[in-house]
Amino acid sequence: MRIISLATLAVSAISALAFGTVSASIEKIDAFTGLNNRPEKASSAINYLIVGSDTREGLSKAELKALRVGSVKSAAGKRSDTMMLIHISKARDKAVIVSIPRDSFALIPEHKNNQGKLIPAAYSKINSAYNWGGAPLLIEAFENMSDLKIDHYVEVNFAGFADVVDSLGGIQVCTKKDINDSKSHLVLPAGVHTLNGIDSLKFVRTREFDGLGDIGRMQRQQQFVSAVLRKATSAGVLLNPVTMVNFVNSSLSAVTTDSGLKSDDLITLARQMKSLSTSKVRTLTVPLSDLYYNSNGVTASVLWDPVLAPELWQRLKEDRAVIDEVTPSPSPSATSTAAPIIVDKFKTKTAADDPCK
Repeated sequence: MRIISLATLAVSAISALAFGTVSASIEKIDAFTGLNNRPEKASSAINYLIVGSDTREGLSKAELKALRVGSVKSAAGKRSDTMMLIHISKARDKAVIVSIPRDSFALIPEHKNNQGKLIPAAYSKINSAYNWGGAPLLIEAFENMSDLKIDHYVEVNFAGFADVVDSLGGIQVCTKKDINDSKSHLVLPAGVHTLNGIDSLKFVRTREFDGLGDIGRMQRQQQFVSAVLRKATSAGVLLNPVTMVNFVNSSLSAVTTDSGLKSDDLITLARQMKSLSTSKVRTLTVPLSDLYYNSNGVTASVLWDPVLAPELWQRLKEDRAVIDEVTPSPSPSATSTAAPIIVDKFKTKTAADDPCK
């Protein structure tokens, strides 16, 4: 969910940085400390690992009450709630956003706990890597699984996400069925709705009402990412300098990044990405095999597809397209060139797709 504000920041709203009117500061952490034997880079494409942290810091008492998530004290520490990979092509003209289930079955590397005790490698769900060792352990676990090198790390929090949505004047979503979710406490009739920051948090946290758990929640998160991108790149935002600057400032204030992500890097990237449109952004979930997998004492985890997932990561590593256009063989009687056949084995969507239409 919080990934959404960075997805927007890295893929579209970042262009406003070129205006030189941004005042927000970005909190930095050393996300790559102690990492060795990392994957080789095969291109100059950029990979961002986006993590949503469920820290309550920054939320008012009224917002905590509206979300029904308890107090800051009752949720001390930070837990990984959402993960996404954002791949930006070497030409900076295309992007792929891959949702990573937090329940993905993973081998968590050997690491030291808070007391300095060495903990051997063990199987668990991938979000355990973040819970046990923060950004460095999560990056190491993901890189080991995907053989894809992470260039930058971004973490987004509850309060920042709500501010991003409110800076845009709310986000429009469409739900095909009634929502009455017992955990997020979101109640929406089927139809089109414009959600404020707090209701948007509820929407992207919803996971109980449809029986799909995290899979359904990721689908709604992808829908929301697309809606944010459409709003952020609309004329009403891009041509309104006050709204644009407020949006970028709120996005930057919402995130914590690795120490290597510099403001100058963002400005350079912004200039390269001015032509990026929502039709050039594809969203998908890492291909899965068994939706619920039990092994090595880890229950109710999800398993990446052993064929399609490695192919996806290899394509991104080599900066190749995630969909194929196959030219059909001409028939003897053909008098004109046949249209290419689109092969989309990863079931992607474009950020321009609008479920409300």
